[in-house]
Amino acid sequence: MEKLDSSKVILGGTPVDLMEPEPALKRIIARVTEGGGLPPLGVASVNLDHLHHFGTGGRWAGTLHADPASAVDWLYLLDGAPLVAQSQRITGHRWPRLAGSDLASPLLARAADLGLKVGFLGGSEANQQLLSQKLGNEHPDLHVTGMWSPTREELASVRDSERIAGEIAASGTQILYVGLGKPRQELWIDRYAEATGAAVLLAFGAAVDFLAGRVQRAPQWFCEHGLEWGYRLALEPKRLAGRYLVDGPPAYLKLRTASCAVPPARTETRPESAPAPRTPGRFTGTEGAADAAVVIVTYNSSGCVGQLLESLRRETADLTLRVLVADNSSSDGTLDLVRRRHPDVHAFGTGGNLGYSGGINAAMGRAGDAATVVVLNPDLTVERGSIKTMLHRLLASQAGAVVPRLVDGRGTTSHSLFREPTIATAVGDALLGRRAPNRPGWLAGTDYSPESYAHPHTVDWATGAALMVRRSIADSLEWDESYFLYSEETDYFRRLRTMGETVWYEPAAVMSHAGGASGESAQLNALLAVNRVRYIRKYHSDAYSAAFHAAVVLSEALRCWKPGHRGALRTVLNEGSWTALPGPSLDVVEHADARMFPHGSVIIPAHNEAAVIARTLAPLAPLAAAGQLEVIVACNGCSDDTAAIARAFGGVTVLELEQPSKTAALNAGDTIASHWPRLYLDADVQISPDTVRDVLNALLSGQVLAARPAVRFDLHDAHPLIHSYYRTRLHLPAARSGLWGGGVYGLSQEGRQRFQQFPDLTADDLFVDHLFGPTEKAVLDVDPVVICPPRTPRDQVAVLHRVYRGNAEQNGRFGTASQTLSDVVRSIRGPLSAVHASVYLGFALAGRRGTGHPAVWERDSSTRGPASGGTPR
Repeated sequence: MEKLDSSKVILGGTPVDLMEPEPALKRIIARVTEGGGLPPLGVASVNLDHLHHFGTGGRWAGTLHADPASAVDWLYLLDGAPLVAQSQRITGHRWPRLAGSDLASPLLARAADLGLKVGFLGGSEANQQLLSQKLGNEHPDLHVTGMWSPTREELASVRDSERIAGEIAASGTQILYVGLGKPRQELWIDRYAEATGAAVLLAFGAAVDFLAGRVQRAPQWFCEHGLEWGYRLALEPKRLAGRYLVDGPPAYLKLRTASCAVPPARTETRPESAPAPRTPGRFTGTEGAADAAVVIVTYNSSGCVGQLLESLRRETADLTLRVLVADNSSSDGTLDLVRRRHPDVHAFGTGGNLGYSGGINAAMGRAGDAATVVVLNPDLTVERGSIKTMLHRLLASQAGAVVPRLVDGRGTTSHSLFREPTIATAVGDALLGRRAPNRPGWLAGTDYSPESYAHPHTVDWATGAALMVRRSIADSLEWDESYFLYSEETDYFRRLRTMGETVWYEPAAVMSHAGGASGESAQLNALLAVNRVRYIRKYHSDAYSAAFHAAVVLSEALRCWKPGHRGALRTVLNEGSWTALPGPSLDVVEHADARMFPHGSVIIPAHNEAAVIARTLAPLAPLAAAGQLEVIVACNGCSDDTAAIARAFGGVTVLELEQPSKTAALNAGDTIASHWPRLYLDADVQISPDTVRDVLNALLSGQVLAARPAVRFDLHDAHPLIHSYYRTRLHLPAARSGLWGGGVYGLSQEGRQRFQQFPDLTADDLFVDHLFGPTEKAVLDVDPVVICPPRTPRDQVAVLHRVYRGNAEQNGRFGTASQTLSDVVRSIRGPLSAVHASVYLGFALAGRRGTGHPAVWERDSSTRGPASGGTPR
């Protein structure tokens, strides 16, 4: 067993030095009289209030001893009866309590005897006058250099704090009593101690009150029995109730569960890796080591990215930087500008507008041998030395990620730190917004406290505009591309914390953030609101997500009159419209060249589809024009401009048949098609090039003979009953495993040989589905096709007439009524899903009643109007 050093323990997650009074006084005085060349000594009293702020799980946990190169040497003294008892349990020795109020007066006496210079920081001017008078009476020989009474705003300001520290240094103060209250006094000392020039800084907040005579010490009996807190609470209930009655019990729990002895320090020698060679004024190339790979995702950023790159060049005096610019298909010449003016930047196109996460992920594959990864928005300007400061914090605190202080164009610190989203913070933000910034943290998603932005500490998450990530984490933790914009950083930081890593805020690293480099619009604000809901749904239950969704609706309802929020409330309420929000898109031709599509065929039967055929062909035509995909549109019995519109797309083959028959169109397309595999695609279905490629490759692999992609229903502007119907349909097992109902299916050459021609049946997809066993067909988990279902109940019933008639033609292969009822009942998970199931059954009954009508092709007219359908991607 290792011998434990009984003079130091961990209590509640924070270190404590166990000392007798006289050695403690000698150590403090020695730092003044003999401390030439040593860092200043900060002295803190560790009590339950200290554990609340700096102990395990506290807001400032790890802040005071995270940096081994800190300019402050901290001495933590034992204060409070519960901590005295816990230290005895650990060490077997009863150590005395050394409260700041106990040491304050003896230290003044020794300072007076030795002629040391003493200053006081904190307290009101009235209290300082009382203190001055009392010191004159009790310690007439004491050399008081000055008393400073800053406001909270001054203490939170870096400029004002540096000014105050300068005044203290000019006064020649050697011992500085700092009475600002916890945690402010410790944080201020940790940041500005060296600038004050003082050898010792005493974080003795209450001691100053006792010295001035404003607060009386508890009688000896209360102190001996650990009841001094009760005496002080009785004297100042308003000020101390929160500390003792609200924060005290959780702090005591920390004390009993997060305390231990400290084993003696071990000496370790670690081989140091050779530093990357400096290239001042230049960025390093793609080869060799680098201190950091800087990732910048651009989109129409030509007006700002140059300023960022110039500010990064100044950082190369300290560090070797590899700079990567991932351009999301800018239309303003961003990529050309960077390549022309900054040839040492590795700039490349991502092949489309992949969003922020997609751009970062694309750049990570080109990061090379870099120790860290820095992600920056293109509208930032880096203040000199900030990257080095962030790297120092990353290494010193062993953090997973570090974020800097962001300021606006006027130099005002931006509120860039946030708390993990909850229902309470969502409600608080909805009702109060930026008002009442001092409200409890559980009611505010944004951290508005000035102190939070003045001192380094751990945070839940911060804006993704600027962050540094340890390379091992960056390699193992991809950004979730499903968010496109907004909430991606919330998700990233959450998963980082789940890995047991911490996120640190470093205020000494400063970057100016103009904001809005990717644009600002009501649609983007709607996306912001929707992605907040999507994030909560990813990690919480349905009930919790529903409550959070309601809070977001409330927020948008209270702000719907603002220009930037117009339409956002409607979007948040109408979940079917979410698919029309901005999302990732690809540059088809460039993407096609890069991926080399298999030479398959796509056959599209079309009967009077002039309103939708262009939308369907737009993503496929460039592939057809490039000779990489055969696209055939078989117009059957069209009396509109379907054929003319299709011919306008280069590379697309158009057939015109007089007979208005879908199966005749499919057979005609098969007759002239020359490639395998083949996709049979309805004319009103939107499909991406990636989906075409993935389905064709799955069929070429030979693992299945028939396949279709997943389906996403675009319910934008659809009747609420339509929403309800598809909520249930998506949960039915038949809808997730069969080839029918997707508007598209693919067949390999071997699979197509299962039948000679498409028979004259209403439901060709149901016919094909029946030809293959479960192991021969698949619904692929790929980028889904987009289907626009009927928008009105009347059109939905008309379409269901056709569906159920087609089922009847094939002897009920779709399933019997009893089977449908059984599947619907099993899909019920609660009251809301029961309502959706009832709506589904109602439509099913109405649809089945039309199966005896004469055979006509009931079509959905609600999605074929000039303004209908989803937004093409």
